[in-house]
Amino acid sequence: MAADKSISSKQLSRLPIYLKLLYSLKDKGVEKTSAPQIAKALQQNEEQVRKDLQVVSSHIGKPKTGRVVVDLIDDIETFLGYHDATSTVIVGVGHLGGAFMNYSGFSEFGLNILAGFDVDENLVGGKINNKEIFHVDSLEEYIVNHQVHLAILVTPTDVAQNIANRLVKSGIKAIWNFVPIQLRVPEDVIVENVNLASSLAVLSHKLKLNLEKEEKL
Repeated sequence: MAADKSISSKQLSRLPIYLKLLYSLKDKGVEKTSAPQIAKALQQNEEQVRKDLQVVSSHIGKPKTGRVVVDLIDDIETFLGYHDATSTVIVGVGHLGGAFMNYSGFSEFGLNILAGFDVDENLVGGKINNKEIFHVDSLEEYIVNHQVHLAILVTPTDVAQNIANRLVKSGIKAIWNFVPIQLRVPEDVIVENVNLASSLAVLSHKLKLNLEKEEKL
């Protein structure tokens, strides 16, 4: 079974990129594709793509004919768990958290945002994208009652660890962390950190280098 094979974090990060291309091919009526074709379209290493597909695919690719697009889509979606909707809550409904609640595209990746939580009385009791915003005081009760195992954390830095502690005690097993802080959690709790400041720093530095190269030409 493909799901039993080991896969690196870099491989995992490439799978959604393959999916986006495969969705596009399916919409265009393309029935089959191959690792070389995918690699060329995405400007990636052919051997790398081939190895990635071997990990997740339940069907062996055939020389010259390649793989069936719809089968490959199903294999990747199944491997990533997109077929099993994961209920989640958002803690911190500011600009970024509110944007997440308003984004319907998460459902394509098996993510079902149930509700948001905040302390701002101007937000509590309202709705975003038909999803209710509750006071953070009711966080634990809601998580337990709705059997939620994943939370998106978008709070101010000074309260992030306290909220993370409450999430863990309530049964949360995975936290998508957008707060620039290293959370301390038990070993059985997964934390995926997204540091926007670091990403912007990398982007800004690369842009600076490219502009400097252009000035020298």
